[in-house]
Amino acid sequence: MGVVVRVGITGASGFIGTALVAALRERGDIVVPFVRPTGATPEGLVVRWDPSRGLVDEDDLRRAGGFDAVVHLAGAGIADKRWSPERKRVILASRTESTSLLVSALQRMPSGSGFLASGSAIGYYGSRGDEVLDEASSRGNGFLADVCVQWEQSAAPFVRDGAQLALVRTGIVMSRDGGALKKQLPLFRLGVGGPLSNGQQWLSPISLRDEVRAILWILDRQLTGPVNLVAPEPVKNHIFTKLLANEIHRPAFARVPAFALKIALGTELASQAVLASQRVLPRILMESGFTFQNTSSEAIISRALRS
Repeated sequence: MGVVVRVGITGASGFIGTALVAALRERGDIVVPFVRPTGATPEGLVVRWDPSRGLVDEDDLRRAGGFDAVVHLAGAGIADKRWSPERKRVILASRTESTSLLVSALQRMPSGSGFLASGSAIGYYGSRGDEVLDEASSRGNGFLADVCVQWEQSAAPFVRDGAQLALVRTGIVMSRDGGALKKQLPLFRLGVGGPLSNGQQWLSPISLRDEVRAILWILDRQLTGPVNLVAPEPVKNHIFTKLLANEIHRPAFARVPAFALKIALGTELASQAVLASQRVLPRILMESGFTFQNTSSEAIISRALRS
């Protein structure tokens, strides 16, 4: 097991990236963020890049001098906007183009990186009802599954000359500061939260703390292949809703019908993301010896509301 001391990271200013950067620096690692070019000269060691234009600052790469590992988290938000044809193009391109560009840049560096943890998501499995899913499960159907498959395929060329690749399939990351919970909390605090549709769909959450801990674990042990970043206890939507309402001492009787979600968000986004049923287990993490700090949904919610 090697000790990571210099880590490149894309998406460093995002919800997960910000927490990961703080954790890396807290333990003494050198963090080199990949940032979008601006008029001002960035402070510290950074790599300026623009995936939409296929550009990486070669001088910045030379100054970086190579990485012990790189974490790739860049990508447009999945549920930020309705899925128009243009929005779907942006969601896909922001992942595949940035991944291809990053892999190409690392391979050009004399001392690029021997390890890449490239982002993906449990959307890979599609919506599968009550089926229990782990890293050995087949890909699913639909737009999100297609995105995840192409996203992971974009990272595949990194594996050559002994380089190693982890595909980080993240679930629903829970924190009051970002992600789905940040959007839900105002409604629940007003007492108008409730189950989505019949509430029978499975959720696979993970606390932000365990998400970051798991990424560090993957880096330090150089786990390869797909790795699900979800807590070991999936939960049905109606149960999660009740637990969240109880935690903030509010009622949660306002069931949201599926047709209303489809009208508000569009049929594809509502069906494949908001109403998807994904009962996913973190088999690889658990077999590697990783211990979750927040295992149950009660613990995840409690932690998320404090973070």
